[in-house]
Amino acid sequence: MTYHIQVLHFGVPMRLAFHLLSGLTALILSSASVSTSVLAQNADADGIVVYNAQHESLTAEWAAGFTKQTGIKVTLRNGSDTELGNLIVQEGKASPADVFLTENSPSMVLVEQAGLFAPLPADTLAEVPANFRPATGGWIGIAARSTVFAYDKAKLKPEQVPKSLLDLADPIWKGRWAASPSGADFQAIVSALLELKGEDATTAWLKAMKENSVPYKGNSTAMKAVNAGQVEGALIYHYYWFGDQAKTGENSKNVELAYFRHQDPGAFVSISGGGVLASSKHADQAKAFVKWIAGKGGQEVLKNGTSYEYAVGVDAPSNPKLVPLAELQAPNVEVSKLNSKKVTDLMTAAGLL
Repeated sequence: MTYHIQVLHFGVPMRLAFHLLSGLTALILSSASVSTSVLAQNADADGIVVYNAQHESLTAEWAAGFTKQTGIKVTLRNGSDTELGNLIVQEGKASPADVFLTENSPSMVLVEQAGLFAPLPADTLAEVPANFRPATGGWIGIAARSTVFAYDKAKLKPEQVPKSLLDLADPIWKGRWAASPSGADFQAIVSALLELKGEDATTAWLKAMKENSVPYKGNSTAMKAVNAGQVEGALIYHYYWFGDQAKTGENSKNVELAYFRHQDPGAFVSISGGGVLASSKHADQAKAFVKWIAGKGGQEVLKNGTSYEYAVGVDAPSNPKLVPLAELQAPNVEVSKLNSKKVTDLMTAAGLL
């Protein structure tokens, strides 16, 4: 902000002019803190409402950090990706939500295709590399998670684990691996498979999955089944193992992780998203919240916290316990093309939902 100061005398005593100049100088020196204080003053008593499909503890930490810095209250309404994405579409322009956060990107695409997101400012988009956000600029990546094969190290040696996600369709894996097909996590993986390999290959893989896999409800439950020796492996996201290891390790002590790498569909990295609803009545505060999450404050929460999700901000380091993102050799998937509706239709047809 640039200030042009002109001292006019016109009979005003020099001492008074000096006091006026001093006051303006103080205003200039405090300008760095004006933006956040104005945001807080302009927000009403209820602050912003966030429809949150991310992990509750992670978003609560984000909200607390943002409120501490800005004074803006954040109210969280928690649910699943699919539940809240469909709810926003149903509510349309009447939605009370200001911000939508997800674990996976297909529900972000659902809301964007309904025309319900406001474009994010350029300085917000600049917080995250282009490969972690859609080219549309309607929403932005805020975290990431890697697909892994969690296996029973007492039953399988590293050279015996599947080298590709597609290998799990082989009849030799019948009854030996688990997944949570009803969850948005797994459906995002299938969505990536659909984008990378096409409908015919995805349909064939899902048909084989119906024959070969053992269904569980939730990634944690699937990992526990591996740990208990009920199955030899499970297709999950990485952070379930890291989170359990950081606690007691009782649900993962017999489990190791295998990374598919080599741009395999099984090396898919799922992007968590954040977007501002076009119908928000607190657009400035909502945009500030999304920018804070994608920026240094929110990404440091990922690095220092216990979510064990990857940071995706420009030059933002992730938790040092994680395999670096660059080493995962993930396939290049355009996040705006991941289609939750088509995936659920294909999975339903295969008898998995």
